[in-house]
Amino acid sequence: MMSRLYISLVSIWTWAVLGFCLAAWLPLLAVVRLATAWGDPGRYWAGLLFRKVAVVTATLNPLWRFRVTGTLPANPRNPFVVVSNHESFVDILLISHLPWEMKWLSKVEILRIPVLGWDMWLAGDVPVERGTARSAAKALRRCREILAQHVSVIIFPEGTRSPTGEMLPFKDGAFRLAIDAGVPVLPLVVRGTRTALPKHGWRFGRSDAEVRVLEPIETTGLRSTDVEALKERVFERIAKVRREMEGAATPVAAS
Repeated sequence: MMSRLYISLVSIWTWAVLGFCLAAWLPLLAVVRLATAWGDPGRYWAGLLFRKVAVVTATLNPLWRFRVTGTLPANPRNPFVVVSNHESFVDILLISHLPWEMKWLSKVEILRIPVLGWDMWLAGDVPVERGTARSAAKALRRCREILAQHVSVIIFPEGTRSPTGEMLPFKDGAFRLAIDAGVPVLPLVVRGTRTALPKHGWRFGRSDAEVRVLEPIETTGLRSTDVEALKERVFERIAKVRREMEGAATPVAAS
């Protein structure tokens, strides 16, 4: 069992790395955004650069081992509505290891945080105000625009992290968006991040985490009346693979 002092020191180091990278990336993102403003309205390249903050931060945390498995999309500009189960804040850092750009649907409060929010704005992430139907509708309209620009969007359909570790029911928004935009749903399965950072905690823990890319699910020919069936189909697929991954994994003790 690692000492509490070691865990605290690694946690302070990791938060410092994250903060430094967010600040260091800001002028780089501004330059890339200006240089690609006319030819890249979907902010693909600025967003892809921003995700490297997560890769650097995770790589420099000695407590973490992250990996990507599954079948990656052949064409990164073929847009998907990407959905994933949600175990931890660290899910974002893990999923950012995927080698293509996706715009994140994020709480508006996050985009109001200095430096972090500016980075996210330059990267083109989409703010949404929880509990406000008007804000949700505006965010989904923006997501449709992004998809039309051949850039994927990613949504956690549970809406929040589960306090028990069990998957929460999926909300409709991501699946309605995929059907309305006529793009496939690309399911991801995240496993192992729950020990990386407990909910409401600041100390990181050991994590042997994996994000697995599943086969996309087409929405061609589906209508709004098919949202519920699509949602349940994706939920069951993610839940099934998640159980298989947990059964095959070596347990990582929380620290």
